[in-house]
Amino acid sequence: VQLQASGGGLVQAGGSLRLSCAASGSTSDITSIAWYRQAPGKQRELVAGCTNGGCTNYVDSVKGRFTISRDNEKNTVYLQMNMLKPEDTAIYYCKAYVHAVMTDYWGQGTQVTVSS
Repeated sequence: VQLQASGGGLVQAGGSLRLSCAASGSTSDITSIAWYRQAPGKQRELVAGCTNGGCTNYVDSVKGRFTISRDNEKNTVYLQMNMLKPEDTAIYYCKAYVHAVMTDYWGQGTQVTVSS
């Protein structure tokens, strides 16, 4: 499984960005796929994710502002980020988990910078 993340950039507070994570390879083996982020000096945290049962936002700080969705035909997961805040500044990574081999696959990350 290979993941390609894109869509990051520099935006002012209150603005929006949409991140994309395109999966390729053995995509039918993917059990779940999720967005994580890592801010400077902080641990990587789970933002939102999708399983076969649906998609969920996990971090309280993004509820009501971020929405995760998936397009199964395009093997792509999106993270729509609205009302961005400077504290959302981080590198955003997508991760796929394949239960059959109990392995995580990470994308390369995309930088999101929110200016105040």
